[in-house]
Amino acid sequence: MAVITRVPIDGYLADFLAGGSAVSDDPVTRRRQYRTVWISDIHLGTRGSNAEMLIDFLDHVDSDTMYLVGDIIDGWRLKKKFYWPATHNDIVWRILKRAKRGTRIVFIPGNHDEMFRQFAGLNFGGVEIRRQAVHETADGRRLLVLHGDEFDAITLSHRWLAHLGDAAYTMMMTLNRWVNGYRRAMRLPYWSLSKHAKKKVKNAVEFISNFETVMAREAGARGVDGVIAGHIHTADARTIGGIEYYNDGDWVEGCTALVEHFDGRMEILHWADEIARRDADARASAVRAAA
Repeated sequence: MAVITRVPIDGYLADFLAGGSAVSDDPVTRRRQYRTVWISDIHLGTRGSNAEMLIDFLDHVDSDTMYLVGDIIDGWRLKKKFYWPATHNDIVWRILKRAKRGTRIVFIPGNHDEMFRQFAGLNFGGVEIRRQAVHETADGRRLLVLHGDEFDAITLSHRWLAHLGDAAYTMMMTLNRWVNGYRRAMRLPYWSLSKHAKKKVKNAVEFISNFETVMAREAGARGVDGVIAGHIHTADARTIGGIEYYNDGDWVEGCTALVEHFDGRMEILHWADEIARRDADARASAVRAAA
């Protein structure tokens, strides 16, 4: 087991926690309880980050352990242009507040926040920074947890191409915001343009399939029962060659999280669907109350 060196919270971080959030973090009297939650690819520091929806998720869900599986902060984008609205601060504040309250937080940096990899083994404000981890479920399965860019040939061998793809993806996210701005005005639920496009483009489907196969093969080689990754922004849960493969998705387009129930059962939560269902229930309750 790796030794985690604790780094004391300095005055700035203490002030940050004491300062609170612009949005109250206690609007829900009864939150869902899970043993473990995995989220990744939030891309704080970009306009594409769906911070409001993630705040809603964090305000409705609690867990004993939370894994942040990379690309939490988008250092690539921040180097080009600084963008950090209050909602992004609110997410960081909520995560640090959970750690302070006793939730185990494990941060595994990805390629977009690789600047934090040099701090692997340290504990910052109750957040453990690790390159990867092995999680044991309630029913005894061992699952390798890592971001996944280590097994992406484009990221490893053609960094310029990865940055070009990132620029194209940013353009897609801009269009996605416009589309969903219109849908909100028309009172329609959230819909991911890029997620729809991925399903239609053959090369994207092949890339995702190859990534999942490589990840499952790596988990098998390490003698674990499964693997949990992020990176490709595509939530999934399936068995590949006898190895359990999970991807927790992202909070840019899909807005998904992977959770472990207290009996070890795994589930992917699609939070846009959860919000739509909650809103529909609220409307139905209002109609019944008015009848």
